[in-house]
Amino acid sequence: MLGRLNHVAIAVPDLQAAAATYRDTLGAAVTEAQALPEHGVTVVFVDLGNTKVELLEPLGENSPIAAFLVKNPAGGMHHVCYEVDDIVAARDRLVDCGARVLGDGEPKTGAHGKPVLFLHPKDFLGTLVELEQV
Repeated sequence: MLGRLNHVAIAVPDLQAAAATYRDTLGAAVTEAQALPEHGVTVVFVDLGNTKVELLEPLGENSPIAAFLVKNPAGGMHHVCYEVDDIVAARDRLVDCGARVLGDGEPKTGAHGKPVLFLHPKDFLGTLVELEQV
């Protein structure tokens, strides 16, 4: 069911400073910032060739990233994203196995313009999991 690791997401308190660290200190290619109001975040992607790092900054007071940063003021790993061929089939299989899908359970459009779902971290060894249809 799972494909490759699409990205590791890191929540940051200052997106521009984090992007500069990856770009200027680590020499990585970094995309322009993209606001995703439906997810409450602004993101940039760091291209690593075989995968990406997603840097997330809160967008608005109700952002889930804002709550994460209250507990982790310096930032930290937020989630991992795996690719799947059919997100609805993956969701249905996971629900049948007892996994909890966050939100209303319906895929939403993610940062790459593709359907995504998030799975409850308590069902996956304490790690928030995002699935993205490829």
